[in-house]
Amino acid sequence: MIHEIHAESRGSYGHPRVHAELTLGLGEPVNHKRVERLMREAGLQGIYRRKQRRMPTNEATEDDLVHRRFTVEAPDRLWCTDITEHPTQEGKLYCAAVLDAYSRRIIGWSIGNRQTTELVTDALGMAILRRQPEPDSTILHSDHGTQYTSWAFGKRLRDAELLGSMGTVGDCYDNSMMESFWGTMQLEILDQRTWETRTQLANAIFEWIECWYNPKRRHSSIGMLSPITYETRHTPPDQDG
Repeated sequence: MIHEIHAESRGSYGHPRVHAELTLGLGEPVNHKRVERLMREAGLQGIYRRKQRRMPTNEATEDDLVHRRFTVEAPDRLWCTDITEHPTQEGKLYCAAVLDAYSRRIIGWSIGNRQTTELVTDALGMAILRRQPEPDSTILHSDHGTQYTSWAFGKRLRDAELLGSMGTVGDCYDNSMMESFWGTMQLEILDQRTWETRTQLANAIFEWIECWYNPKRRHSSIGMLSPITYETRHTPPDQDG
């Protein structure tokens, strides 16, 4: 069963998440130390990030509505958004995503060959269509990239009646939840192979987000549940749908 869980996780799970899948997912009464020992004996291990040294930071900008407080009590209270890039043999591929801080669920995303304003507005448009947030109740937190400070993106925010927020210039910790998501995607999908074409990588990102990360991947910060499962179990009744 451990081999199957590890394989289904694309080799990404270490013993804490394998133990969670055994106990929470499959109802197997097994001690975490035994899981750790069996995985060590079988030569199975997860994928881990090296901790980076924190750098001095600047003061937050006046339009920062978050101030590094990413804990919220309900969905669609705080969304975070950002862009990442990854090389292929054809050239770079860019991905913009919108994450709900409540459940860590990716609620909107967009992929393209260029880092444009359209890339980020498309990701935001998907999030708005999927979640349909109440007017003036959702903060959208981003960095100061030109795509997010553009007139077109600002208009999309105003039209949807979202509350725009931006962190300090050049400070990744002001959008740490998105940085954590990108780090997970980097480890579990982007760096796992050399990608020949943009289409190949785009399909892999789509499959990883929609078929693995949102519905299945367990997160320690939300009780070892997947984002979709966490929303299903913990969303207040007046927030359903």
